[in-house]
Amino acid sequence: MEDNKTLHQQLLEAGVHFGHLKKKWNPKMLPYIFAEKNGIHIIDLNKTIDGLDEAAAALKSIAKSGKKIMFVATKKQAKEIVVEAAVKTNMPYVTERWLGGMLTNFSTIRKSVKKMLSIEKMLQDGTMDSVTKKERLTLTRSKNKMEKVLGGIAQMGRVPAALFMVDISHEHIALAEAKRLGIATFAMVDTNSDPTKVDFAIPSNDDATKSIAIITQYLTAAILEGLQERAQVKENDDENSDETSERMRGLEITEEDGEGGRRGARGRGRGAGAGASEPGRGPGGGRGSAGGGSRPGGGGRGPGGGGGRGPGGGGSRPSTAKH
Repeated sequence: MEDNKTLHQQLLEAGVHFGHLKKKWNPKMLPYIFAEKNGIHIIDLNKTIDGLDEAAAALKSIAKSGKKIMFVATKKQAKEIVVEAAVKTNMPYVTERWLGGMLTNFSTIRKSVKKMLSIEKMLQDGTMDSVTKKERLTLTRSKNKMEKVLGGIAQMGRVPAALFMVDISHEHIALAEAKRLGIATFAMVDTNSDPTKVDFAIPSNDDATKSIAIITQYLTAAILEGLQERAQVKENDDENSDETSERMRGLEITEEDGEGGRRGARGRGRGAGAGASEPGRGPGGGRGSAGGGSRPGGGGRGPGGGGGRGPGGGGSRPSTAKH
C-alpha cells in the first residue's frame, strides 16, 4: 500500500494526470477520466497505476522468455528518454521516422540494414581507401542517413514480440502494422486517443517529458527484472547440466570398471580350467599317483597307476607273470 502511495505521489508530481482539452477528448476514454478542471480532463491515477502494473507484468514475462520488445517514440520530447531505456535493456527502438512496412515488409528492411552494416565495415577496415574521395563521401552520407532511421533496429534479426509506443495517435502506422501481425501492443494513451486499439493501455499524459520519463522508467525496470531472472535460470540450467554430465561420466567409469572385473573373472575361470581338456595332464591324469591314462595300459608309473608296469596296475594287455 505504501509503494502505491509513493508511486501515486510520483505520478502526481510528474503531471501524469493532465489530459487534453475537453473538446479534444475521445469518448472511449471516459472510464479513465476522473474529473474536469478548467476545461481540461483529469486522468484517474488509480486506473493509471492498474494499467502500469498490468503492462509491467506482461513486459517482464516477455523479457524473461527472451523475446524482443521494440520502443517506438518519434515525438521530440520522448526521443532521448526512449533511446536511453532501449539501450539499457538492449532492445530495438525507432525514434526518428517510422518507415512504412518496417514490420510487415521486414525482409526488405533487413536488406537495407545489411547494406548499412556493410558500408560501415568497409569504412572501418580500410576498404574505402582505394576509392575516390567523392565515392567515399557519397557512401558515408548514405550510411549516416540509413543509420539515423535504422540504427535502432540494426541488431534486430526478427520481428519483435511486443511494441511499446508513446502516443498511439502519433504512431498510428506502427500500431496498424503491429495489429496486422498480431504483435502485442503497449502504449501511453492520452484522453484524445482510443484505448481499445492497444492490448495494454496506460492512461497518462503523453506530451509532458516528466510523465513520459516516469512511465518509461517504470516499465524499463520491469523489463530488466525479467532479463535478470532469465539469466539466473540459464545459470541454474548450466549448473544442472554440468552435474548431470559429471554423473554420467561417473556412471561410465563405474560401468567400465565392472566390465573389466567381469572380463578378469572370465579370464581367471579359463585359467583354472585349463589343462583339464587335455587327457592325462591335469589332476587325475595318467601320470599322477593314482591317475588313469587314456590309452589302455598307459597309466601312471606311481603306485596304483593304470599302467601294467606299476604294482597293481591294470593294463589292457594280458599279464606275462608266471604263476
